[in-house]
Amino acid sequence: MTSVSIANLSWQTPSNHIVFDDLNLTFGPGRNGLVGRNGTGKSTLLRFISGELSPGSGSITAPSSIGYLRQSADEVSAATLADVFGVTDQLRILSRAERGEATADDLAVADWTLEARLEAALTSLGLHLPPDTQMGSLSGGQRTRAALAALLFADHDVLLLDEPTNHLDRNGREHVMKVLRDWSGCVIVASHDRTLLEEMDTIIELTSLGAKTYGCPFSAYRAAKQAELENAADNLAQAQRNKAATESRAQSAAERKARTDRQGIQLRASGSQSKLILNAAKERSEGSGGSAARLRDRQAKEAEADLNAAHEAIEVLEPLTIDISPSGLVSTRQVLKVDHITFGYCENSPIITDFSLSIQGPERLAIEGANGTGKSTLLSCIEGKLQPQFGSVAVQVPFTLIDQEMSFLDPEETVREALARLDSKATENDRRATLARFLFRGDDADQKVGLLSGGQRMRAGLACSLGHSEPRQLLLLDEPSDHLDIAAVETLEAALRAYDGAIVVVSHDQAFLNSIEVQRRVAL
Repeated sequence: MTSVSIANLSWQTPSNHIVFDDLNLTFGPGRNGLVGRNGTGKSTLLRFISGELSPGSGSITAPSSIGYLRQSADEVSAATLADVFGVTDQLRILSRAERGEATADDLAVADWTLEARLEAALTSLGLHLPPDTQMGSLSGGQRTRAALAALLFADHDVLLLDEPTNHLDRNGREHVMKVLRDWSGCVIVASHDRTLLEEMDTIIELTSLGAKTYGCPFSAYRAAKQAELENAADNLAQAQRNKAATESRAQSAAERKARTDRQGIQLRASGSQSKLILNAAKERSEGSGGSAARLRDRQAKEAEADLNAAHEAIEVLEPLTIDISPSGLVSTRQVLKVDHITFGYCENSPIITDFSLSIQGPERLAIEGANGTGKSTLLSCIEGKLQPQFGSVAVQVPFTLIDQEMSFLDPEETVREALARLDSKATENDRRATLARFLFRGDDADQKVGLLSGGQRMRAGLACSLGHSEPRQLLLLDEPSDHLDIAAVETLEAALRAYDGAIVVVSHDQAFLNSIEVQRRVAL
């Protein structure tokens, strides 16, 4: 069986936030892209399918052989590549056999194809490394690729991949997409990577309304989704007009009846007509009035039901607003000068050698290069967190750095406390307003940073940096679109397009770089 079926799944968080309510969903063979805003339960659903979590109610039917790639490769506790693949003992047997030291028991269980299969799995993800390579020596992107190679090696029936292209360079992303094109089983990919999602056969969207399956790649899904939203908006507008018309007719009928009743009372008082005629007229009026009232009541209930149904078809979303204060940076201002710097964590092994860079005015520059070429290290040198061994760095304007892990946030602080520390000159009301724009309202602002999801942590970091009350004339951005859902990424893109300061950005997301209108690219 290469499919996964979910029936009547319900689950809520310990704080009683409902994540799934009677969810029914099937993932068939092929490439399934799982999309949705942060908080709709994509990662949680993968944990249920993997067996890591048990549903409060409902059932999940899936093969027993499931490979699960978590969002963070740092969770892998293995010491070496061989440990990740689970083949350390088998490789030792082969090593003893090569030295002529193998026992009869060794020879009975020796897998003579192991090394070739291991090399093939690593090569498929662009890794040319020996099995005894220490995991601690690898970059985050290399660890992710190694973990995925191990899943391929195990030949599972179903693969669960949670944001597999986060932290991967362009080459790594291309290898992941090639692997997925060649995969013959069922793969479920939770991702916000628009390029990766275009490779999917099916898009499954999770929303607060439930789940819906679209049998098409991402661009077609977006077009279909837009058409649905427009149709739902039209239905809502029509239902609102119908309800208003029904209420207007009921009001007019009530006013006509009131006038008729007043006229009848006046005629009785005048004595100009016999009581027999007046009583007959009253009976006819009450009969027809009662029928009309029942008709109007039925029409009002139908209009109300249609309006409720139209409302329920539209997901209620809190809009994320990212406002970056005007920087006032003029085109003649020298922003940054990096002069022939060399940096390495080991004296004899520099990562960056004799590198120079100059930025003047509101320029937008992308730093590109493969994993491990020193892109994040360069930003840390510009920030002043790392000191180059040779050369100098001069930042001549106010700036802020937003890194991949939002390292300027303290896991023990609440979101509100973090903003108060980082923007101490702002008033409490201003800070609350800033957090609200980034969807941290009320008690949400008092969540501990260490307990936030990846997307929530990214939003908290953006609130503390881009929402700062003092203008920043230079933004240093290290993979800013990682962990954000697609709607949030597009909101960030719009804010950066409107920003009037300078930007230095490290990103492997080409759609993001194109959207923020990068003017110059420097490859390490």
